[in-house]
Amino acid sequence: MEQLVQNLLLGLLLGGVYALVASGLTLIFGVMRVINIAHGAFLILAGFVSYTAWTWLGIDPLLGILLTTPLIFAFGWLVYRLVVAPIRTAPMASTVLLTFGLALVLEAVMGFVWGNNSTSIRPSYVDESFTIGELFLPKSQVYGGLLAIVVLGGLYVLLTRTWIGRAIRAAASNPTGAELVGIRISAVAALVFAIGIATAGAGGAIAAVLYPFVPGSHYLWIARVLAIVVLGGMGSMGGAVLGAVMFGVAETMTSAYVSPAWATAVPYAIMFAVLLARPQGLLGSRLREDVVAT
Repeated sequence: MEQLVQNLLLGLLLGGVYALVASGLTLIFGVMRVINIAHGAFLILAGFVSYTAWTWLGIDPLLGILLTTPLIFAFGWLVYRLVVAPIRTAPMASTVLLTFGLALVLEAVMGFVWGNNSTSIRPSYVDESFTIGELFLPKSQVYGGLLAIVVLGGLYVLLTRTWIGRAIRAAASNPTGAELVGIRISAVAALVFAIGIATAGAGGAIAAVLYPFVPGSHYLWIARVLAIVVLGGMGSMGGAVLGAVMFGVAETMTSAYVSPAWATAVPYAIMFAVLLARPQGLLGSRLREDVVAT
């Protein structure tokens, strides 16, 4: 029983990290109808920035999230203005191709700057664990998971308790009506894209402590995060959190009780099973194509 509880807790903490990263991707889609294939590349970029701050300045990557996240936010805003904004209203296929190309460019730049060797961040607490009775919880996973939950809570407060959040929700639900009451949709789109990228930045700083990475690791992350968003329902924040928790718990349980080799496959099998019964995802709603196209 203790082993089951331990694995469940670790799965929930991992799900918190996944939820943080997935929330940004689903937020961007919910407001802009843009599927950002470069989301994973921004996450890995944040990992390398955290690695540089750790090796050069001795800044703990989890504490350095206060530095990493604003930097990635600013970079995301700049990328949106220079690259994404000109085709924001283009067909979805165009934005997919654009962001896929952006991911390749970021991968090449990261390879040039940091090299293509496996990189990892190992603070002193990486090899330490909390002991609670018979439970052993790695400190890095506990710190990372709790930090992800805190940041995710801050994002929730921003979206539900502030004027900016009301503007974002208005732009997502009724862009025409939002413009009529004075909300600049273009400014909101830039802000949403930057916030979404910032969540990838925060998630990247945490993930860099949990997993080794190379520039090409963004493929693994975008595949996982896209699956989570699709499972939860495209554009649904609650669905992204639910899907992330399911993925985290499924991966942990599979690794512990089946085989680590199956840890990646089983969550996708669950996603396929859910989508067969509910194509719009767990908390998603069916989208009319004529509405999406406008």
